[in-house]
Amino acid sequence: MSPRLLSAVSVFALLASPALSQSFNRIASFPVIANMADGEDKSRESSAEIISVSKDGNTLIYTDSPLGGVGLIDITDAKAPKPLGNIDLHGEPTTAYIIGDKAVVGVNTSESYANPSGRLAIIDIATATETGSCDLGGQPDSVAVAPDESFIAVAIENERDEDLGDGGLPQMPAGYVVKLPLKDGAPDCANLQKIDMTGLANVGGEDPEPEFVDINAAGEIVVTLQENNHIVVIGADGQIASHFSAGEVVLENVDTKTDGKLDFTTTTDPIPREPDGVQWIDNDHFATANEGDWKGGSRGFTIWKKDGTIVWDSGNSLEHAIIGIGHYPEKRSKAKGIEPEGMEFARFGDTPYLFVLSERGSVAAVYDVTDLAAPKLTQLLPSGISPEGVMAIPSRNLLVTANEADLGEDGAARAHVMIYELSDAAPAYPMLTSAGAETLIGWGALGALASVEGVEGRLFAASDSVYSAMPSIYEIDITSKPAKIIAQTVVTRGGQPAQKLDIEGLTSDGEGGFWLTNEGNAEKLVPHAILRVNAKGEIREEISLPVELLAHQTRFGAEGIAKVGNVLWVAMQREWGDDPKGQVKLLAYDLDAKEWSAVAYPLEPKGEGWMGLSELTVHGDHAYVIERDNLIGDAAVVKKIFRVKLADLKPVKLGETLPVIAKEEVRDLIPELKSLTNGYVVDKVEGLAFDHEGNAWIVTDNDGVDDSSGETLFWNAGKL
Repeated sequence: MSPRLLSAVSVFALLASPALSQSFNRIASFPVIANMADGEDKSRESSAEIISVSKDGNTLIYTDSPLGGVGLIDITDAKAPKPLGNIDLHGEPTTAYIIGDKAVVGVNTSESYANPSGRLAIIDIATATETGSCDLGGQPDSVAVAPDESFIAVAIENERDEDLGDGGLPQMPAGYVVKLPLKDGAPDCANLQKIDMTGLANVGGEDPEPEFVDINAAGEIVVTLQENNHIVVIGADGQIASHFSAGEVVLENVDTKTDGKLDFTTTTDPIPREPDGVQWIDNDHFATANEGDWKGGSRGFTIWKKDGTIVWDSGNSLEHAIIGIGHYPEKRSKAKGIEPEGMEFARFGDTPYLFVLSERGSVAAVYDVTDLAAPKLTQLLPSGISPEGVMAIPSRNLLVTANEADLGEDGAARAHVMIYELSDAAPAYPMLTSAGAETLIGWGALGALASVEGVEGRLFAASDSVYSAMPSIYEIDITSKPAKIIAQTVVTRGGQPAQKLDIEGLTSDGEGGFWLTNEGNAEKLVPHAILRVNAKGEIREEISLPVELLAHQTRFGAEGIAKVGNVLWVAMQREWGDDPKGQVKLLAYDLDAKEWSAVAYPLEPKGEGWMGLSELTVHGDHAYVIERDNLIGDAAVVKKIFRVKLADLKPVKLGETLPVIAKEEVRDLIPELKSLTNGYVVDKVEGLAFDHEGNAWIVTDNDGVDDSSGETLFWNAGKL
C-alpha cells in the first residue's frame, strides 16, 4: 500500500487495535486568564501559543501574543497547576524557551510588514523580569536551543502581508536564520550570525520566509520555509548543507467544500505541502507538520531523511482518523482541513513518540515511530481550541499543549494549557468514534439522543443545523468502549437530503422510525415543527407548532421530544414572548385528536448566561429533562438532570393559564463534566437516553468544531 494514500480502513484498524499497556490521559486544564492579577480586566483576550519547560520539569513558560508577554505556570503538582503570573515584554512574543534559570523569548516589534524588527528578550525566571535583549534585525518566529545548550537558532520570518495582492511571494524584505552562541547560559549577542536563505527555493526564492527551526544532537539546524514550500538543513558550521522542495501530495477521499455536508469523496489536484512545524527524530531524520498556506492545505505530516528522501507521508490518514472521533472542522474544508501545525518528538522509556497537533481539529495525535517507515497512530488526545504549541516532559511522563484560541468575548471557552500523563490507565478519550465502520462516517454536533424499545445495546443520535446539507441520524453501539457509530441515515425529503433542519429532539415512533423536533429560525425561514421519518430517514409527516404560539416565537424553540402513548411531548428550550419570566413550556400534541396543549416548567434562577432545556425523555413513571445555562468552564453553574412525574403532566389548552409543574433534581452533571476527561466544563449537554437496562446515557454537542474544542463527551451515567 502506498504510504501516501493510507485507506480509511487502515487508519481505523490502527485506532481499533488492542489497548496499549500505557496511554496518555489529560490530568489538568489551566485557563491562562488565571495568570492575570486580581483587579485586571479578565475579559481581555489572552492566549497560550508556544510553550517550554524548565529542566527540572516544574515550570512552564508560554507566549501570550494578545497580552504582549509571557505567562509562567508552576506544575510541581501537575494535577493542580498554579499561576505564576505574566511578564510584560512590550511587543508580540512569538516563541519562548527556558535555559537553566533564564528564558529566551522572540519578540516581534515590527512597525509594518515592510519594516520588520524584533529582539530576543532574556528573562530571569526567579525574579520574572527582563534582564537583557539581543537585536535580531527582523521579525522572529521560532526559537530552538541546541541539545547541548551551546547555541540558539532563531527563524527570522519577516512574514508577508496576506492581504497584499494575492498574498503570495515575493514580499520583501527577505527572512533569514540567526545563530547565537550561548555563554554561561545566556545569548552572546556580540557574536550573532545571520544565515542567508535567498536563492534556494523555487517558489519566491528571493524572499525566503523561515517558519520553524529545530536542532539535532550533531548541531545541525533544520528550517522550514513554509510559504516557499522548501526545507533547508544548515550544518554545524553554519553553512547550508542541503535544501530541497517539500513537494506536493494528491489526497483521495477528502472534503474540499464548505457546504454544511461531510462528503469525503474528492480527489485533489497536487497540493504543495507547505510545512510549518519541524522536529528532528534522530540525527538523520526529521518530521514536518504540513499546514499548507496560500497554496492550500495538504492536511498531513511527513517523515524525511535529511537529504530530502521521503520515508513516510500520512496522506489522508490523520485527517480520516480525526473525522472518526467527530473533530473534523467542516467549515475549513475549502481551506486547509484539519491544519496540522505544531509537533514534538520525545522518547518515553523505550518508545519514540511523535506528537502532531491539528490546529483546526483541536487534537494532539500520538504516533509510535519505532519504525519510521510505518508510524503507528496510538491515540488522539483532546485539547483546548486550536493547539499551537506542544512540549514533552519524559522525565515526568508528561505532555503539555498550549491552546491559543480565546473566545471569551462570545462567552465561549478561554485559552488553556492542557497537561497529560502517560500511565497504565486506559485511554479516557475518545468516548465515541466511528472508527471501524465499513465506510468513513463523518459526524459531530450531536444535539439529540434516543433509545428504541426492544433494540438492545444501541442508541440513536441526531446532528443539528451545523450539517444543514446532511441532517443525519446515527446508530451507536454502546456495548463497545469507546462506543461506536456503526451506521448513518440521512434525513431526506423528496429523495434529497432535507434542507432547513435543526434536529434537536429525537424519539422512537414505535414503528421503526422516529419523531424529530426541528428548532426553527424565522429569520432564516426555518419552521418550528415536529417531523416523522421512517426507517430510511424519509420524512413522512410534518406538524408545525400552533399558530397561536408562533406569534410569540424566538429562535430558541423545540429542543426535546418524547412519546407517551399517543401524545408527543415537546420541550421548548427558552422563554417565548408569551411565557412568564423563568418559565418554559412543555407542549403536548395528541396524535389522535391532533390538538396542542401545554404545561409550564419552572427554570432554575438565571445567572450571567441564559437558562433553558436541552432534552426531554421518558423512563418509567417520569419525564426527564436536561436543564442548563450556556456558560463554560468555571463560569458554568447549571448542568443538571431533573424529572417530573408523568402523573403530574396534565396539560391545558393553549391560551389558558398553564399549570406550573413540580420538578425534582436528579443529578448535577458538572462534577462529571470536570472529571471524565479533566477538561473544562463544556457548554452544551444536550442528549439523554436510557438503555434497556435502565442506565442513563448522556452526550454533549461539540458544535461541529466551530468555536469549540470539538470534544464530544458520551458516557453511561448509571441509574438515576
